[in-house]
Amino acid sequence: MKSIGISPSRRSFLRSAGKTAPAVIAIGAALGGGIGLAVSQTPGAAGASYTPSYFNAEEWTLLSALVQRLIPPGSDGPGAVEAGVPEFIDQQMGQAYGHGALWFMQAPFVPTAADEFGYQLAQSPRELYRQALTALAQAVQQQHGKPFTELAPMEQDAVLTALEAGKLVIGAVPPKAFFSQLLTNTREGYFCDPKHGGNKNMGAWKMIGFPGARGDYIDWVDQYATKYPLPPVSSS
Repeated sequence: MKSIGISPSRRSFLRSAGKTAPAVIAIGAALGGGIGLAVSQTPGAAGASYTPSYFNAEEWTLLSALVQRLIPPGSDGPGAVEAGVPEFIDQQMGQAYGHGALWFMQAPFVPTAADEFGYQLAQSPRELYRQALTALAQAVQQQHGKPFTELAPMEQDAVLTALEAGKLVIGAVPPKAFFSQLLTNTREGYFCDPKHGGNKNMGAWKMIGFPGARGDYIDWVDQYATKYPLPPVSSS
């Protein structure tokens, strides 16, 4: 089965995300508000001005490259970096979510448990990212003799495919668990309300035709088969 995150049709799931966009926005709201942005050149972030508050320069460069490969830019919408996904993830690392405060984080931990049992690692999300990004950088350097950012697109896809399949050893971090965390946060950052750092200029909402947080739709509830003409609105 092809990966929804890294197959050639990786963007197809975005076009069908209109039904799930409200849920993703709700997730973004639950994760917490954003951290103030500081003006600074961001490593590997397509010229954006942002200073990471949690990730160091090496982690930030790798994280940006990973999410950009999961959702690359296209004629139908922005890539993950342009949409501010790295900023979203960085900001969440300083919130309750990043510290694992929103989950039950007590033993026993069963990493091999089915997905319906929820998060099963002892590391908080921020700890998981720190350990996984460092180990991934080392693994890629050992296998390819160069960092992930210098690999060809097909080589980057191969790395992500190996992560998703659990075939790339990244220290003590279960590769499948890290891939799942990365893909989940990438989707959340891509579709969240812009006030949380991602979905810049509401690019993802515009792409799927999601109206955002408008106060009411009373004039449109009976306009069946009529395209909604108004642009999306953020709750901020």
